[in-house]
Amino acid sequence: MKIIRVVLLVSLVLGPSAVFPQASDTGDKLGVVHEFLDAFNAHDAAEMSTMVADDIQWLSVRNGAVSIELEGRAALAAAMREYFASCPTCRSEIRGEMSSSERVSVVEVASWVGPNGPRSQQSMAVYEFSGSLIRRIYYFPEEAVPDHADRAVP
Repeated sequence: MKIIRVVLLVSLVLGPSAVFPQASDTGDKLGVVHEFLDAFNAHDAAEMSTMVADDIQWLSVRNGAVSIELEGRAALAAAMREYFASCPTCRSEIRGEMSSSERVSVVEVASWVGPNGPRSQQSMAVYEFSGSLIRRIYYFPEEAVPDHADRAVP
């Protein structure tokens, strides 16, 4: 347990790269995640599809179980088109990130305008890569955005 505290402390003080050495393509993977969310924010399902593996899996992690929400590039594109049609104001931004040679972990803050005005929530997401393509996306349960849960989003 002590070693975990030391690793977390060093990571917080010096940054994650001090504890988790970055591979040469780690920055590229982080860039792919940023581009993926840029395409999401542009509601461009076709562009999102160019950044994922043919056998992409979108997974939800809830209550100790992992469920597959969708599988395959075509399924992702179709689901995103449907989602964007149902939520034209939906956007997402990264508020925290950490990467290793095979994964990028982020805190994503989603925002949209609902019937009662602007809303937002955050979630942890882990993007797993196969080469330079996103192979799996794990989403953890959403939660309120600290200090911003009931405020208007910019």
